[in-house]
Amino acid sequence: MFKRHILFFSNLFEKCALIAIYCWPPEIGFVHMACSFSFCQVVSAGCSAHGPASKNLYITTITVNGKSFVVQNDFSMRDTEEMENEVEFDEGEEPSFSDPEDFVDDISDQELLGDVLREKPQEADGIDSVIVVDNVPQVGPDRLEKLKNVIHKIFSKFGKITNEFYPEADGKTKGYIFLEYSIPSHAHEAVKNADGYKLDKQHTFRVNLFTDFDKYMTISDEWEPPEKQPFKDFGNLRHWLEDPDCRDQYSVIYDSGEKTGIFSNDVKEPIEVEERARWTETYVRWSPKGTYLATFHQRGIALWGGEKFKQIQRFSHQGVQLIDFSPCERYVVTFSPLMDTKDDPQAIIIWDVLTGQKKRGFHCESSAHWPIFKWSPDGKDFSWSPGDNIIAFWVPEDKDIPARVTLMQLPSRNEIRVRNLFNVVDCKLHWQKNGDYLCVKVDRTPKGTQGIVTNFEIFRMREKQVPVDVVEMKEGIIAFAWEPNGSRFAVLHGESPRINASFYHVKSNGKIDLIKMFDKQQANSIFWSPQGQFLVLAGLRSMNGALAFVDTSDCTMMNIAEHYMASDVEWDPTGRFVVTSVSWWSHKVDNAYWLWTFQGRLLQKNNKDRFCQLLWRPRPPSLLSQEQIKAIKKDLKKYSKIFEQKDRLSQSKASKELVDKRRTMMEEYRKYRESAMKMYQEQRPLRLELRGGVDTDDLDSNVDDWEEETIEFFINEEIIPIGDL
Repeated sequence: MFKRHILFFSNLFEKCALIAIYCWPPEIGFVHMACSFSFCQVVSAGCSAHGPASKNLYITTITVNGKSFVVQNDFSMRDTEEMENEVEFDEGEEPSFSDPEDFVDDISDQELLGDVLREKPQEADGIDSVIVVDNVPQVGPDRLEKLKNVIHKIFSKFGKITNEFYPEADGKTKGYIFLEYSIPSHAHEAVKNADGYKLDKQHTFRVNLFTDFDKYMTISDEWEPPEKQPFKDFGNLRHWLEDPDCRDQYSVIYDSGEKTGIFSNDVKEPIEVEERARWTETYVRWSPKGTYLATFHQRGIALWGGEKFKQIQRFSHQGVQLIDFSPCERYVVTFSPLMDTKDDPQAIIIWDVLTGQKKRGFHCESSAHWPIFKWSPDGKDFSWSPGDNIIAFWVPEDKDIPARVTLMQLPSRNEIRVRNLFNVVDCKLHWQKNGDYLCVKVDRTPKGTQGIVTNFEIFRMREKQVPVDVVEMKEGIIAFAWEPNGSRFAVLHGESPRINASFYHVKSNGKIDLIKMFDKQQANSIFWSPQGQFLVLAGLRSMNGALAFVDTSDCTMMNIAEHYMASDVEWDPTGRFVVTSVSWWSHKVDNAYWLWTFQGRLLQKNNKDRFCQLLWRPRPPSLLSQEQIKAIKKDLKKYSKIFEQKDRLSQSKASKELVDKRRTMMEEYRKYRESAMKMYQEQRPLRLELRGGVDTDDLDSNVDDWEEETIEFFINEEIIPIGDL
């Protein structure tokens, strides 16, 4: 009965006021309920009984503006003064609050007090905001206050600290402390950023959530072997490297994305390896070593490989748009703008390629600078250097503090080089492919001058103390690119139509020489061959596809050509061929891809309906040592003769195939002519009958009826001077 009355109160009024309802008998306890009166203010409320239990039971008394009212079990409200006049109490008789014997309580506590139970304090409330910091210096009372100030300064950066506890023993701190933040997210931020913080040479913090200790304590002491997974044979994932003719492969998306094909490159015409309809929903990506082909779908990413391109792995990431592989192909990073929550970050996810398991998720507000994470060459640490575990970063100027470029070694976090810069507007970092050099493009506004001046700060990474050389340019910079395997770099600078292409060489004696400058170039992009030495200066899109093929060994222009409205340039992994293309994604007509030699000689024009994308399949690093590669280069003439002979045999084979094809066509024509002549002779009587007996098969039979007519016309005139005779 009592529960029913409380349920009535929770739905009786509309606006909020807090009423404390005290209930009798004591074992029922008390509850707080939120109800309201639109016409009065509740001052207090209490529980009492009026009248004999067998007649009237009034469970609640409320006071409104100094006047008391009683709510009866029929939910009516009456003035207590009137009730006192009506009812006489027998003070000697205790009222009964028991329910009838046949009463069935069909309302659960959750239904009745759900909102109250949800706010019931839990034993573990608050501990998810507590962190444990280990490896803290052990100090006595004389140094404790100083330690607290240092700790507070470090950890208050992550949020408001509401409580601190420093356990002590034998007059000293124990070497670990407890910090409580105002909200759990601040504690998580502290763990993420302060774990591994080096306070001094002897003390490096280890930071964990207090709740993690429960998790670690529940781990079984007995090791259970993982369940054995069945072996899946995907075939030879590097079968294309066994091609006897060493043909490279590339992927092509066409028909506005409806079809995707894999082709082997051949000088004469591409050889189809695999083609599928709706293989991907947007575009494709190859892994860094060419082992996997990644296709994009609304629900996630699929990886394909092997001789028949079987599906190897799937990663479920709704609305995925971008991916990035680690150099070792062990991990893949995916980005989706759709799935991200505060408690479960899923905008960026790192996956294990072999197992398909999610390693970690991250929040991300923008993917404007993709890839957001950079991998070190071994795939173990995030880094910016392609050759070593070194990151490069710059910090903008702050008031009187200059901008700073820092090279830091990981995981030791040792700063191996710091360079201060002044009047900096922006910086861009460009690593050479092998990590031998770092170029920091610095846009500055010198004092007393107008406009922006660009400095190229060249860091020599392989030399002691990392010396820095500077190249200054006062013209606007359009493009910059390092030679992949060398010490040269190219720069496009100036403004259209006077765009200059300059080539520089970083010498070992500490000088940077200008090798050559080509002026008035129609170019906005630089594409180096993967092997270096050769490059293409391209004027893409708005520059109508102008192409210049350059040999930087002597800075000669090998060829100047044009692929109208070209949108992309792609070198093959060997550096022998280059493809220019007009993508349907950027231009709706003239969609095709053209194959060129590195010297700029056009080999093929492949027109594909609504062609979208072409990507060469990468090759893994060579298994040969540097000594073996040098030996091959030394004996290159010997190998060249073998390859030239093979090319001649290939051409002879092609000629033989062409002759055989023509001979087959001639034989088919001969058979067709014989059958046609046979039919012609069989129809001769019918022709004579239709033409009244005149035989028109042999026109020479009516020579007497012919008439001869001679027609003369002027062909040319030649004048020969008499003096020359």
